[in-house]
Amino acid sequence: MTMPPGLRKLALTVHVAASVGWLGAVIAFLALAVIGLTSQDEQTVRGAYLVMEPAAWYVLVPLAFASLVTGIVQSLGTVWGLFRHYWVLFKLLITVVSTAVLLIYMETFRFMADVAADPRADLDAVRNTSPRLHAVLALLVLLVAMVLAVYKPRGMTRYGQRRQYEQRMKSRGKVPVS
Repeated sequence: MTMPPGLRKLALTVHVAASVGWLGAVIAFLALAVIGLTSQDEQTVRGAYLVMEPAAWYVLVPLAFASLVTGIVQSLGTVWGLFRHYWVLFKLLITVVSTAVLLIYMETFRFMADVAADPRADLDAVRNTSPRLHAVLALLVLLVAMVLAVYKPRGMTRYGQRRQYEQRMKSRGKVPVS
């Protein structure tokens, strides 16, 4: 079942906006991580780590879920399907794993914010390389998902091949053998 063209375009627009927004938010978090590691100003360093947790809850997490949900809607409502093509499955896997890692990482954001909020904590204890590493990895993974979406490499799953065969037989008026 495919969506009507207007609805499909709306769903695609929402999916692209959520996905590009997620990518942009990761870039912003990378900038915050670099600022937190390199700034010589104590308030700037503490502020960078303090803003990461609430910004992640209000920006990263909603965009990750929006990208996941709209991607599923897109795949189910178009000829690509959710299980027919390997590139769709890989994008789904990337999005699910990235969202799960983000949710697990939220505890780290909380811990870093707690340390940054403590004025007695030494600035070296506040600085943390983990957000930079995670932001770079997230950026690379999301770029891979974007490349898959743009280039749509060939390769159908067995399920997709079977569905394609069934549709061909149906269009010829033949009943496929199961």
